[in-house]
Amino acid sequence: MPESYDLVVVGTGFASSFFLKRYLENAPSNQKVLVLERGEMLPYLDRLKAKQGTGNIDPRKAGSTYQTDSDKIWVFDPNFGGSSNCWTGCTPRFLPNDFELRSKYGVGQDWPISYDDIGEYYEEAEQIMSIAGPGTTPFPKSNGYPLPPHALSTVDKLLQEKYQELYISQPTARASQAVGSRGNCCSSSVCDLCPVNAKFTIENGLGQLYDDDRVTLKYNAQAIGLETANDTAKSITYVENGVTQKAFGETFVLGANGVFNSHILLNSGDTNPLTGAGICEQIGVFARLYYKGLSNVGGGSIITANGYMMYDGEHRKDHAACIIESFNTPFIRNEVGKWRDMSIFKFIFEDIPQNSNKVTLSGDERIPNIAYESYSDYVQKGMDQLPSLIDQYFGFLPVEKVEIDGYAQKTEFHICSTTRMGNTSEDSVIDANLVHHQFRNVIVSGSSVYPSITPANPTLTLSALSLRAANRYFG
Repeated sequence: MPESYDLVVVGTGFASSFFLKRYLENAPSNQKVLVLERGEMLPYLDRLKAKQGTGNIDPRKAGSTYQTDSDKIWVFDPNFGGSSNCWTGCTPRFLPNDFELRSKYGVGQDWPISYDDIGEYYEEAEQIMSIAGPGTTPFPKSNGYPLPPHALSTVDKLLQEKYQELYISQPTARASQAVGSRGNCCSSSVCDLCPVNAKFTIENGLGQLYDDDRVTLKYNAQAIGLETANDTAKSITYVENGVTQKAFGETFVLGANGVFNSHILLNSGDTNPLTGAGICEQIGVFARLYYKGLSNVGGGSIITANGYMMYDGEHRKDHAACIIESFNTPFIRNEVGKWRDMSIFKFIFEDIPQNSNKVTLSGDERIPNIAYESYSDYVQKGMDQLPSLIDQYFGFLPVEKVEIDGYAQKTEFHICSTTRMGNTSEDSVIDANLVHHQFRNVIVSGSSVYPSITPANPTLTLSALSLRAANRYFG
């Protein structure tokens, strides 16, 4: 006979773990929680050994978990901790106008919540992750960051002097000084597996949640779908080590990524045409600026700064907003006497979810299909503006030449908008509290809930949304 649980959680990444943290803080001692993790626990030290060639673990790769005819790739880590294992640790907040894209600029879709609705949860998520960040930001903020900001480079300082709060040391979960078991960032630019454990991960930050006596964690257990009756989820089917299993539950939280949250719902008989539709992410373009007589040195992390000069404003009525990342990866200009007379910037553009890009069912209930055609014209218009915008905002520097890559990187490592939040089932899959419109005991969390995406990295916001959702549902 399948066991029954008060809460069943799918996944162990940011979305699931932040929700679980809040739930366990308030739940009685007799509660029973089941967590289904499709991958394995691959401890940090074992990952390091494998990276050094002295270990033998072989993490499952994202590309083996879905099928597609597109050359677009979707990157994530399908093991304990999810993408916290492979993220870079960038944690800017969204701007207030990001939540009102339709109202302010006539494009995309408004969120059913405002910036103010998650402000306190932003603060809390930043404390949990021990974010390093500046004292002045382009977004409203009540309190300072837990850790001091990373140092800016020479060119960053010139840009900050000119643009003030629109050019800041990047808020990041890469520690600027030792905190807990985490070392301070060594700026060696290998953040996919930090050699000093400086960046926040679920393992080093929230791993203790899964040792709670109320929690049963099952590895190699892929959630397949929910069994429903009378618009209520009754049980979840999962495959554990190749064997199909079932568990009953009072509440279900889908905290997988944008591919698998929607796939689980599709397998559950969700007929909302927006379920799975709109899969997208930001589009990043690198540019190298070469200077005459200006050496770019210093900087305290892999990405030293964020520029907001091209982010918010009336231009969003016509083309995509852009956030700038100043890269401090090891670089050298291959000209004698000019070794450091250059900068590398990444210009990251928001996209508008298009329903023609979607997650669909395949012939295998465990493997979703991703049909992806292209990013939107809205992005392309923004990218077309880039040469003139670089001249406009960087022209005061002694720039000799600019080299702009095409869209060479096939991913920004963010999967968004396949289970969008909104006011009704006509415009969304879930409501403002992340509760499914039809199945009212199903909560969907993660960046799959974004009705529109911004240039900013999604992780801090989805973590704040999970804290809020747990408060709203069980409060």
